[in-house]
Amino acid sequence: MKRHTIQPQALDLVPEWLARKHHLVPLDVVGDSLVVVMADPADVEAINDLMAESGVKVQVAISIPDDIQEAIDLNYKATSEIEKEVSQLVPAVAGGTEEMTIHVAEDFGQETPVGRTVDLFVGQAVRQRASDIHLEPQRDRLRLRYRIDGVLHDVMSLPLEVHPLLVSRLKILAGMNIAEKRLPQDGQFSTAVDDREVDIRVATSETAYGETMVLRILDKSRFLLDLTQLGFRPDVLAKYQQMLASPYGLILVAGPTGAGKTTTLYASVNQLDRRERNIVTIEEPIEYLFKDINQIQVNPKAGITFASGLRAIMRLDPDIILIGEMRDSDTAATGVQAALTGHLVLSSIHGNDSAGVLSRLVNLGVDPFLISSALIGVVAQRMVRRVCPHCRTLYERPEEEQLAYEQEVGERPAKFYYGAGCNFCAGTGYLGRTGVFELMVMSEEIRKMQLAGATAAEIREQAIKEGMIPMIRDGMLKVKEGITTPSEVLRRVFSVT
Repeated sequence: MKRHTIQPQALDLVPEWLARKHHLVPLDVVGDSLVVVMADPADVEAINDLMAESGVKVQVAISIPDDIQEAIDLNYKATSEIEKEVSQLVPAVAGGTEEMTIHVAEDFGQETPVGRTVDLFVGQAVRQRASDIHLEPQRDRLRLRYRIDGVLHDVMSLPLEVHPLLVSRLKILAGMNIAEKRLPQDGQFSTAVDDREVDIRVATSETAYGETMVLRILDKSRFLLDLTQLGFRPDVLAKYQQMLASPYGLILVAGPTGAGKTTTLYASVNQLDRRERNIVTIEEPIEYLFKDINQIQVNPKAGITFASGLRAIMRLDPDIILIGEMRDSDTAATGVQAALTGHLVLSSIHGNDSAGVLSRLVNLGVDPFLISSALIGVVAQRMVRRVCPHCRTLYERPEEEQLAYEQEVGERPAKFYYGAGCNFCAGTGYLGRTGVFELMVMSEEIRKMQLAGATAAEIREQAIKEGMIPMIRDGMLKVKEGITTPSEVLRRVFSVT
């Protein structure tokens, strides 16, 4: 394939999203046929999509996947601009010393090749709604990936020679030690993309092939600060808002990393009265600055941890306290004590489901009696991808998806809504995410069971009897409404039986 020149008229017929979805490259137009290169010439779905998109017949040639990926990266505009800048960087560092690499990286002008390269892939990631950028050195290439809607996507491969240059440049921007390559580091910087400010958190760690770097994108313009936009069912939202109206007590939001806990906490405090009450937060990091809320940043170097910051907050006459995360026994004990002394406390905690949070608090050293006295309720949640509304189509699905759906909803359709893939969703079939939730209210019966040493499974069973909708069922109800897909719910939601 490398011996052939890809013709512009062929590229015009196949958009980038379609090429990446089916891992193919348009090569030429011959008569009334489009010649494409694929690794699997028997991929009927790809051929049908090509004919529907281009309106012409399709002829298939074969090549190896690595060559196809390289051709996609080289020939589509979204990445060709990065390739152009990188091509200017390679001669600048090839065969050079470490000092030369640092000298090139320290050239801060945005109009330099290294500055433009960083700006290009950060800007591209932000526009594609990515939450993270991964720069991963491999044996013979630098792998660039974006996490979009919770899933990592390969974007392009770069020459390995530019890896130390890009890493050094980003370290300088993030205020990190450019000479330290063995120890993990973290830092942050801000940049502007399309006239909006974006914060970037940077983390590095040494791997077998060099330093890997992950950039976490904090795009404040994309924060959902309205509880009605998060995906709560109306009856569940009404119960949760009743909990938020409590004058004191503890409300916890549970889930793994990336489950959207911070978004739920921010949307929660955003609806609380800030004029007559003092709301104070302790966070790591502060991801969104609120008007009329006092926000404190965790800073271990200055001696400010969640626990010490929380003790300081107690001297600031707070009415409502938001703790970014209950991650240790000291923070948990202080947070529970604050809830018992007339404060409304909101926090996140790692946990698989709502009932399991009670055991998690006990494991953190909190007395069961104090838990039953302080805890108002627990929201457990996950994030699932939404079906793209622009290409949503009914598809027949495997029996296991039908059975899982039937178990929760009580009916068994043969078809479900899935996205076919289009320009709006970059060929993935998904566009954006929504939450799936379960809300456990600490009723008197559950308090008694918790004090009597009931298991998480027994407490969960009681909560369901009292009306709690489990996460898996909430997810499948969203499948019924065409919001997400069975495979997405099964992939993301921890099923507790």
